[in-house]
Amino acid sequence: MDLELVDALTCVRVERTERIALVTINRPDVLNAINVVAGRELRQAFEWADAERTIRVLVVTGAGRAFSAGADLAGIAGEGGRPLATADLPVIPGASIELGERLLATPTIAAVNGLAYGGGFEMALACDMIVAADTARFALSEVKRGLMAAGGGVLRLARQLPTKIAMELLLTGEPVDASTAAQRGLVNRVVPAGDVLRVSFELAELVASNAPLAVAATKQLAYRGTDVPLYQGPNAWDVGRTMSAALMESADAREGAAAFLEKRAPVWSGR
Repeated sequence: MDLELVDALTCVRVERTERIALVTINRPDVLNAINVVAGRELRQAFEWADAERTIRVLVVTGAGRAFSAGADLAGIAGEGGRPLATADLPVIPGASIELGERLLATPTIAAVNGLAYGGGFEMALACDMIVAADTARFALSEVKRGLMAAGGGVLRLARQLPTKIAMELLLTGEPVDASTAAQRGLVNRVVPAGDVLRVSFELAELVASNAPLAVAATKQLAYRGTDVPLYQGPNAWDVGRTMSAALMESADAREGAAAFLEKRAPVWSGR
């Protein structure tokens, strides 16, 4: 894959192909731990990718041998042991994928090239898909440090796993390997470490080849639909019908039908 450098920030590197953005946490000397600067730069990179119309998929990874060891405890403790002010705390990586309360329209893939602990695991859980190296390990180890996985880790793990399996991971803080994570449905692909980015980009290209408005609407309905009932009152069917009706009026919907009838590949405009 041919990558073009978009921005080399202090702790984060942003690159792209024609349709895919690659955001790399670039602090390999501290296993890509998230400090104040890295947290803010991650948010900046995600905001750019979501606003850039030509970007269809966002891939997140870490430089070196780790995805991310989570929050930089030394940074959070502050210089000389003085706690940082609340306003100075890093953007929670898991929340960054959502930009606060707004779900990213852009599909996200975590290319987990090594350990993903604490906030690093939260960030992977916040992505729509995970491709993991066979050497990767995952843990929400906050309870071992007198903390809790408040960046979405507790909430997401309890939704993405059976309750007792989730509680074991959350309350012991013990790590699981990539194979176990895949068996439990947390990981889409487990591949040799050297193939993580390649496989992530292959998966991203499959997504990017589809109609962007349809992909964004499908992602939104998949998440929103779990928060409302299927049948009683305002329900998931109502949400889906409203979103589908809007899609049917789009130029991409007309293009999809025309391309099928003309037996050619569609050319999506995102309109």
